Amino acid sequence: MVVRMRWDNLRLDEPLGTGDGEDLFSAARPDRALPLIERGAVARTFDTPGFRGMTFYEVRAKSVVNRVPEASRMPFRWTINPYRGCQHACTYCTSGETPILMADGRTKPLAEVRTGDQIYGTVRHGFYRRYATTTVLAHWSTVKPAYRVILEDGTQLVCSGDHRFLTERGWKHVTGTECGPLQRPHLTVNNKLMGVGGFAEPPKETAAYRRGYLCGMIRGDGSVRNHPYEQPGRSPGRVYSFRLALTDPEGLTRTADYLSRVGIRCREFTFAEGSATRRRMMAIRTGRRDEVRTIEWLIGWPDDPSADWRKGFLAGIFDAEGSYSGGILRIPNTNPEIINWTISSLESLGFDFVLERRNRPNGLTYVRVRGGLKEALRFFHTVDPTITRKRSIEGVAIKSDARLRVAAVEQLGLDLPMYDITTGTGDFIANGVVSHNCFARKSHTYLDLDAGADFDTRVVVKVNAPDLVRKKMTSPSWQGEHIAVGMNVDCYQRAEGRYQLMPGIIRALRDAANPFSILTKGTLILRDIDLLAEAAEVTEVGLNVSAGFVDKDLWRSIEPGTPAPARRLEACAALNERGLGCGVLMGPVVPFLSDSPAQLDEAVRQIAAAGARHVSPIVLHLRPGTREWFFRWLRAQHPGLVDRYMDLYGYGAYAPKAYQNRIAGQVRELADKYGVGRTAPGSAPHAPARRSAAPGRQVITAPRPPESRRSPWATRAAQPDLPQAQEPRQATEASASPGRSPAPHEQLTLL
Repeated sequence: MVVRMRWDNLRLDEPLGTGDGEDLFSAARPDRALPLIERGAVARTFDTPGFRGMTFYEVRAKSVVNRVPEASRMPFRWTINPYRGCQHACTYCTSGETPILMADGRTKPLAEVRTGDQIYGTVRHGFYRRYATTTVLAHWSTVKPAYRVILEDGTQLVCSGDHRFLTERGWKHVTGTECGPLQRPHLTVNNKLMGVGGFAEPPKETAAYRRGYLCGMIRGDGSVRNHPYEQPGRSPGRVYSFRLALTDPEGLTRTADYLSRVGIRCREFTFAEGSATRRRMMAIRTGRRDEVRTIEWLIGWPDDPSADWRKGFLAGIFDAEGSYSGGILRIPNTNPEIINWTISSLESLGFDFVLERRNRPNGLTYVRVRGGLKEALRFFHTVDPTITRKRSIEGVAIKSDARLRVAAVEQLGLDLPMYDITTGTGDFIANGVVSHNCFARKSHTYLDLDAGADFDTRVVVKVNAPDLVRKKMTSPSWQGEHIAVGMNVDCYQRAEGRYQLMPGIIRALRDAANPFSILTKGTLILRDIDLLAEAAEVTEVGLNVSAGFVDKDLWRSIEPGTPAPARRLEACAALNERGLGCGVLMGPVVPFLSDSPAQLDEAVRQIAAAGARHVSPIVLHLRPGTREWFFRWLRAQHPGLVDRYMDLYGYGAYAPKAYQNRIAGQVRELADKYGVGRTAPGSAPHAPARRSAAPGRQVITAPRPPESRRSPWATRAAQPDLPQAQEPRQATEASASPGRSPAPHEQLTLL
């Protein structure tokens, strides 16, 4: 059965060209993921400073006026998004060669990690962070100035200055300053990183390694028989048989593979069925004389064992008999010869161990490797046993005596390809230390574009958006409902200056006399002020700029890729002076950072000075995706506020209603104090007088949206309360104050 998906119209079935003959996503460029952009997309890059390092994917979309899913709880039903992706800043990354700890206990270079891979991250449980398996949600690359972090034990990490590692004193960037714009927690000499230190090199799968593995596995858990038996009336015969039975199929698979390389073909069969208390046991066997004799030769003790043989032997005997549980790695056996070979192999590879004798008649002895998790991981990586279950470190606490103090941080003086990933736990293990990752913007991942750097550097441009809007407006089924322009990203981001899609969209809405609203942080909206004025003559046009605070330092920290709040308010003033009623969505109000009485007073004072027709405070919402990114930013920039935020938000998306009401009340009083909405004579926008649309197109006067569909954000400061945080769709009736123009129907928040 073929199922159509929402983003099927954005699928790409052929390589994407750059226009100069190069394929961006050819087999020769494995570092690039294949985005789900429709066939025929054109990728463009520009050398101008504002677009340097960015790629724009010009697509011809099938639709651009989209219904908002009910589950999104947005206070509007229709939206237009001419762009996917935005030009904001993001910081990361580490070198592509950095080994990452995978969920199977092995390592993989960061550049080769892919979305969907299972790896280790960490979670806090009790007093400790503990290792936990997690999923890679996104993977991306960039080029950054490179730094080398050298640790006391010799571990070296190549990364960007913006990357963060977990230390004994919390998360710290690689570089920073004590004051100025780059002030942030950063690594200094003697900071101790958390983890086990650099990973060991995995073994090479040589013939000696394979023979050593077969020796350890078969001597440890197999059965090889070669003995005579009597035949009445005939000369004695000989029995040749080999059998290996295991509950873990990985061990059987590797053994059968290694045997097949020397021509031994084993038959697999069920040795014992599983039950409620016992796992199913599979086995392999052969009874051919020459094959059994070859196996006997393969598992013979070598006269001069190489390091590869010893690594293979330890991997095999561990898969056969060993265990790792409760932080203890043991290899038991009753055969003194096998015990001696285990001891000598551990000694040759530099492992510390102790013998634990059980005083049993069979001589059972445990060889226990000492050194905790650090040495257990070194054992796993050095010898590479194959049974994943036995290599698990799930739930093990991150504590070790590894010498991980920072010895030096060196600038390499060159730019290198850097990589980063997004994971479910928010971190990963890079060359033995806990490393931070960036969180993606989820809407971008629908296109199979990375939502971290790709969101900032790969922008999908729907070049036919104006034509699609006009086509929708002339459709007999369209009922002229209100449309919020730009739901996921700002429709007046810098790319709009080049592509100029909004003028065509506004003209189509104007010609259809279709009500619409725009919320933006971009000052580019002033370019279209004449078109907006024309549209306001024939339909309802709601305009708002977003400015949650006016503190410049906070703006640089939280919204570095947007125009300064003062410039946004200047745009608001210009729109109002033209007679277009423009309000301000005062969001987000950031608890403990922008909510002091003095900060709120200054923000509302400047909003009033801009002539805003209304002001609507919105307290920071921490929805999934935003929440993870914000808390990681908070831990890095304001670690002392983390506990206060947990007390305020718990594990929800909204601050308590009492807090929201307090902010709303303060803003309401300040709006009255500074006269928000008291427009000057002659500056009030005139009511739209409906005029005829284009020939052949009947004008449908859009009804006022029902109360359940009106935006709770489009309220004046005189509104008694904010809506319930748990029901953001629920509207409340704004009280009509003399001299205040009514708020527009729909608003859009970009929090």
